[in-house]
Parts: sequence; C-alpha cells; structure tokens
Amino acid sequence: MRIFTITSIAALLLAGATSALAAGEDDYKAAYAAAEAANKQAASLRNQWTTTASTLAAAKKFADGGDFDKATASAKEAEALAKASIFQATSEKERWRDLEIR
Repeated sequence: MRIFTITSIAALLLAGATSALAAGEDDYKAAYAAAEAANKQAASLRNQWTTTASTLAAAKKFADGGDFDKATASAKEAEALAKASIFQATSEKERWRDLEIR
C-alpha cells in the first residue's frame, strides 16, 4: 500500500497545472471556474484550505492586470490545492478505520 502525503499529492496536481503557454482570457475564465467549483466542493466537505482562497485571489488580481498567463497558472494551482483538500477530507474520513486501537 502506497501512502501519499498531502504535499506530494498537491505537487503531482500542480505539475499538470503549470503547463499552460500563452493563455488568453478564455483560458483563465475556464481555469478559474474549475478552481471555484473544486473549492466549493471542498467547502461542502468542510475542508477548505486558506491557501486556495489566497491563490484564487492572486489569479483574479493577475487577470485584472491583464496578465492571463499568470492568472491561468494561479487558477490552476488553486484548483490543484482544492482537489488536494478534497482528497484529504475524503481519505481522512476513511483512514480512521485503519487505526489500530491499543
């Protein structure tokens, strides 16, 4: 059984999130919408990370400044963080059963 840490999962997700080249406004909007959806799902599990919110805010700030490459990258990073928080919430919900009571 392979054990992943939250940091390693976030790193794997972020590896795919940083591959955008010359992103436009539509790319940013799609990435931001996906990040918001994942963040809402994390909220429904009561496991939103504060880093996700700050990364979403950074994405919006970059977009407001017209830097859609950085905005898209930040939005994808926020989505990866939200997905990692979802993974954390769901795995911890099940992992307690694996504990050995002594």
